[in-house]
Amino acid sequence: MLLTRIECRQFIPIGLDEAWEFFSNPRNLKRITPEEMKFNILSGGDGPMYQGMVIQYTVTPLLGIQMPWVTEITHVDYRKYFVDEQRFGPYSLWHHLHRFEEVTGGVVMTDILHYRIPLGPVGKLLGILFINKKVNSIFDYRIKVLDEIFPKENKTVMNAA
Repeated sequence: MLLTRIECRQFIPIGLDEAWEFFSNPRNLKRITPEEMKFNILSGGDGPMYQGMVIQYTVTPLLGIQMPWVTEITHVDYRKYFVDEQRFGPYSLWHHLHRFEEVTGGVVMTDILHYRIPLGPVGKLLGILFINKKVNSIFDYRIKVLDEIFPKENKTVMNAA
């Protein structure tokens, strides 16, 4: 099955240091995740992010079913980008790049997510019916919440391929 790719860019009117501090702190992920996902960090989210950090969560992505999720921070380039990859969870592949670029008046944050849904043809159907919409709605929610946390006139671009 092919990978699904989502790219999302958002201007945030804060400095690069503040952006890095906020987004590289796993504890802030709960603030920008829809409440119905019941996102909960079990371990590994304390302290500054580093390459090799493993974080255990539980999430409720669909139909009220709680699932374990384990991610590893596989790449960190301070104030430029970091990558989280699923080690255990609902996807057969999850690779999420978070990139930060200082621009006039703030930071452009770019997320590039590649994921693959397991279960072959059944997974493809679930993706079409539910999962792809759910992943996009999580990014939509995050954009809205970040605009509330860091208010401004924003320019947001989102492309799914």
